[in-house]
Amino acid sequence: MTDSAPTAPGGTRTTKDLSRAAASGWLGTAMEFMDFQLYSLAAATVFNQLFFPDVSPAIGLIASMATYGVGYVARLAGAVYFGRMGDRIGRKKVLFLTILLMGGSTTLIGVLPTYATIGIAAPVLLVALRLVQGFGAGAEIAGATVMLVEYAPARRRGLIASLVALGTNSGTLAASGLWAVLLAVLSEEQLLSWGWRLPFLLSFALLLLAVWMRAHLKESPVFEERADVVDGVAVARAEVAATAGSGLEAGLRQRKGKAFLLALGLRFGQAGNSGLIQTFLVGYIATNLAVAEAVPTSALVWGSVLGFAVVPAVGVLGDRFGRRPVYLALTALTVVIAVPMMAVIGTGHPVALSAALVLGLNIGVLGLFSVESAAMAELFGARTRLTQLAVAKEIGGTLATAIGPVLAATFTAVTGHWWPIAAMLIAYSLITFASAYFAPETRGRDLVRLEDAA
Repeated sequence: MTDSAPTAPGGTRTTKDLSRAAASGWLGTAMEFMDFQLYSLAAATVFNQLFFPDVSPAIGLIASMATYGVGYVARLAGAVYFGRMGDRIGRKKVLFLTILLMGGSTTLIGVLPTYATIGIAAPVLLVALRLVQGFGAGAEIAGATVMLVEYAPARRRGLIASLVALGTNSGTLAASGLWAVLLAVLSEEQLLSWGWRLPFLLSFALLLLAVWMRAHLKESPVFEERADVVDGVAVARAEVAATAGSGLEAGLRQRKGKAFLLALGLRFGQAGNSGLIQTFLVGYIATNLAVAEAVPTSALVWGSVLGFAVVPAVGVLGDRFGRRPVYLALTALTVVIAVPMMAVIGTGHPVALSAALVLGLNIGVLGLFSVESAAMAELFGARTRLTQLAVAKEIGGTLATAIGPVLAATFTAVTGHWWPIAAMLIAYSLITFASAYFAPETRGRDLVRLEDAA
């Protein structure tokens, strides 16, 4: 048995190299989602009292959630900046920088003085660290996805890329678990005085591990294949040799744009479903159905646990049958179950609605995220893969998750019924269904090719 793991035309990597890349991708994504979840939980529970105490509780909560929101603005800027950098100087260097920015800013939040100590400078510093955190996170998940896809053997690309989706589960569960323990064992006074700092400080250990792993990670074999330069941009040796410079540039310009729009559609449905199922429905069930908030929250935790089996299984199916069939099947199934799922949730029965949430989460969110990891990266050519993937993920995700819960809250308030939520799940899923229908099959695609797949 050999220790080599052949991959894209960029060459070979040992099994150890592939394992290290896979672990690094999983860990970085887990850290990104843990950092953001830690911040969101702190913003919802303690930041209004610690950093905005001179205003009413309602205004303080709004202000603390606004500091949460600025991170998403910074994410898009980070996607553009680090995406372009990664396409020019390499994936490894960008992943090293993004993990440092994310983890360093998260750790520093844990040592921030509060408003009671330094006054208005405290929320200013909080916002500044949040911006740095978001800026680093903007290309983290895209960078990890590209690295894994470009490392993986073509026949196992879907499975290995799905580890990025598993990272989101790991990070969310870790952050939620840390806060659950703190809330259970500490008094409110202890939590506000020093307990809130512990999760942020503990993340430093994860940062050290992630930095060590990425410092010893080899560059993507696909990127290393791109040794020549056209207009200051690294391109593939084989394609430079086979095409004239002017013809190559014209061909790239002609094809530019379609793959990006398809990727936006693929991302929009998954992110939209996530915003409704993982964010909006928790509040809707507690407020409109008068069910304890612990019921939907626990259901999402159990759904995430089940996701550790569903995500790699979907990755395997994508490798076996192709990306398009899996996309079409998952989105069609989400359309079919949307109304029955919401009808069951509408009954308010704790067990029944928990089962419905677990089902919807794994089909319409985690399953799509799994196949998305490989499919979206394969859509783009080697020249701009990281930039286009990062920007498509951030634009599609931010638009869907920002618009969805607001529209759902408005529609359910006006109608007094759950059907608008089901209609939105159907609409989101149909957008991704149409995008998958018009997208080319990308399974096994030569990732060194410069042009987009569409």
